[in-house]
Amino acid sequence: MQALVYWKAVTADRSEFLERLVALLAESGIRYCVVDGQGVNAYVEPVVSLDLDLAVATDDLARAESLLGTHFQVKRFPHSVNVAAPGSDLRVQVQTDPRYAAFVAEASPREILGLELPVASVEAVMQGKVWAVQDPGRRPSKRQKDLADIARLLEAYPELRRLVPAPVLARLI
Repeated sequence: MQALVYWKAVTADRSEFLERLVALLAESGIRYCVVDGQGVNAYVEPVVSLDLDLAVATDDLARAESLLGTHFQVKRFPHSVNVAAPGSDLRVQVQTDPRYAAFVAEASPREILGLELPVASVEAVMQGKVWAVQDPGRRPSKRQKDLADIARLLEAYPELRRLVPAPVLARLI
């Protein structure tokens, strides 16, 4: 529980945004999972971040966006729906790229900084990081973080090396 208190302190989540969002998704039967940086944190030593990236099952995505919009501030971008709430610096990003929706089916509960959430499989988290690092439209600083996350995963799960293209591996050496 101390990890959750720390995460909420870092994100300045005084409005219980995180708990309200998770409860709303659960009560509504929205199928989702954690991906990206917090997904990495579920499998290796955590790194603090203000972001929480989620993938939602394809057939739940429109309903999730509508539901979240009735409770929180929602802004649509080309590949995500960003969700925010007053009184919190937590940045929730729901991926709308259809490639991520497939991750939901194989998600399982894991602890992330003191909170149990459905998390994409370690292979899916790695795949998402590979897509992110190869995205030329992504900011260079974010792509460097993605490379670091790939390195963190490979240190703990060397068998995942098969999922990382040679040009990406070369950037790690």
